[in-house]
Amino acid sequence: MKSIDEHILRATKEIIVKFIEMGRLSPSNIHESFKDIYAVINETVKENVTKAVPSNEKKD
Repeated sequence: MKSIDEHILRATKEIIVKFIEMGRLSPSNIHESFKDIYAVINETVKENVTKAVPSNEKKD
């Protein structure tokens, strides 16, 4: 799970940087936006990872 968390953090950082570059986010508002963006990415990734990983069903 650590690797997934690192990827989520990197993706969040890249989105924040792009928003700043585009002028849609001010560096002074990063602390507010970072939490929201991180939460959305985290929820989306972990929801889809659990769907992609098969359950502990026995295959005979």
